[in-house]
Amino acid sequence: MPTSRRIDIPDTKRWKVRAEAGLMVFFLGLLVATTARGADAALDQYVRALEASYRSVRTLRADFTQTYVWGGRKRVESGTVVFAKGGRMRWDYRQPIEKLFVSDGKNVFFYVPQDNQVNRTSVKSSEDFRVPFRLLLSRLDLGKIFSRIEFADQALDAEPGNRVLRGLPKQRLEEAYEQVLFEVTPSADIRRLLVFYPDRSSMEFVFSDVEKNVAVQSSIFRFTPPPGTEVIDQH
Repeated sequence: MPTSRRIDIPDTKRWKVRAEAGLMVFFLGLLVATTARGADAALDQYVRALEASYRSVRTLRADFTQTYVWGGRKRVESGTVVFAKGGRMRWDYRQPIEKLFVSDGKNVFFYVPQDNQVNRTSVKSSEDFRVPFRLLLSRLDLGKIFSRIEFADQALDAEPGNRVLRGLPKQRLEEAYEQVLFEVTPSADIRRLLVFYPDRSSMEFVFSDVEKNVAVQSSIFRFTPPPGTEVIDQH
């Protein structure tokens, strides 16, 4: 019966094998790290370009559709929104009922004509989901808003050529959102924004017919309650 034979690799050859294996691991790690840095650089460049595209925008007007989904139910509303520098904005809801949400940069007013009632709140204390939009033309800085930003092109059925970004919150509070998805057009317009909440509800905004730097009267961001309207202060 033949006996097993151990083949010893000479020290120089053993060193060469180990060295080659080590070099292979090193270059593989370098390739992975370079690819990751390249991906990070591409993401950072894209985010910076998106933020920069709004710095020269003084006003923005668009049609919007707002969809709120919760507990198997869905509410769809639509209208026109106008944003202006200084945190000013005006949301005119047309369907299914008329409503108005307007901010002069310091206070926000939510008016429902059929209820003959308006809620008035300071911007700083308001928790309304529309308030963060005021940062769009003022100081859009996604790095300060989110703890992490990443590409998420597979998360939405986006239109061809559009990119999708995912933003994760800095804090995980019970009432906070879990993540935000942005669909961005090649011209750096935010076409769609989708917010997911811990209670499995979601809020989606779809923007169309976006116009930048349109002439806007500053008076549209001021609101005076019609006579007889109940005003509820929530400061």
